[in-house]
Amino acid sequence: MTLDRIAPALFVLLWSTGWIVAKYASPHADPLTFLSLRFLLAAVLFAVITSVSRATWPSSRRGWIHGVVSGALLHGAYLGGVWWAISQGVPSSVSGLIAALQPLLTAIAAPFIVGERLSRAQKLGVVLGLAGLTVAIAPRLAVLEADTLQIALLPLVVNILSMASVTAGTIYQKRYLQEGDLRAIATLQYVGGFSVVAPLALLIEPLRIDWTTEFFLAMGWSVLGLSLVSIMLLLYLIRRGQVSRAASLTYLVPPAVAIESWFLFGEQLTVPMIIGTLIVVVGVWLTNRKTRVIA
Repeated sequence: MTLDRIAPALFVLLWSTGWIVAKYASPHADPLTFLSLRFLLAAVLFAVITSVSRATWPSSRRGWIHGVVSGALLHGAYLGGVWWAISQGVPSSVSGLIAALQPLLTAIAAPFIVGERLSRAQKLGVVLGLAGLTVAIAPRLAVLEADTLQIALLPLVVNILSMASVTAGTIYQKRYLQEGDLRAIATLQYVGGFSVVAPLALLIEPLRIDWTTEFFLAMGWSVLGLSLVSIMLLLYLIRRGQVSRAASLTYLVPPAVAIESWFLFGEQLTVPMIIGTLIVVVGVWLTNRKTRVIA
């Protein structure tokens, strides 16, 4: 089996472990503190790769700024919100399901930002995605007391807002970063992510890190498996023209996260969760499916 065949599926599988690492690392470090160190190490690593490979850095100050701003949205606000929400009790399976709604939010925003109109199938996909999320999480919230519900809702809201941030970051990157070496851009994006989470960690966290084996395993996988190998796979897919194959497999991320969370952490796979996930997968597929726009 060649790398061409397995690269898209391997990329999606690695991507799905991001929510697992967030859950695994939470007992051993404060989430924003962990991410600050992760982004710093990733920025240094990519800076070395960029220099050694003699990749081209942005030629203008504006290009450097766009790289940092996109990273602040894609890494800082997005992962910062997701990791904090999981540390506050949001199940990683639910968080992964919320993240899967990102293409739907992009589709909703597109008519207002770039003037794209949604087809009937895409509109149905948006409705199904939101309905699926409601089916998945409503039973969890219905059994909570009023005071507990208020506490539980805040991390969910933060998780949803972080998904909005990655949507904004995706649109920003498509608009301002169409050119440039992705290795150099990745370096700047991790700098941008660090510039968001590090001040927040200093402000609201005691900067707790338990220097345990579990911490080093989580950090190693985050930097090497997620920040490096996943990005290198993405570069490979772009070069080989197989990005569409990887995109088509992203529908499998929510089920993958749910199964991994059940297997590793014992998170319950309830019937509403399974049904809601399947509805979201269908909704995201309809929203991303290339169809002719119907007026």
